[in-house]
Amino acid sequence: MALKIITKRCKGCGICAALCPKKVLAVNEVEKVEAVNEKECIKCGQCEQHCPDYAIFVEK
Repeated sequence: MALKIITKRCKGCGICAALCPKKVLAVNEVEKVEAVNEKECIKCGQCEQHCPDYAIFVEK
């Protein structure tokens, strides 16, 4: 697993999903981010760098 998402911290702003070049992330129906296609993750770190709530981390 390349991504660690702390759902308690996530407010569902969607910044990480919008910046993901491979569209790995999406905001679900309860307004929390989830990995919908994690196998496509290239571990670029854009989600981690721009998350205002420190709710997502890329494990390298």
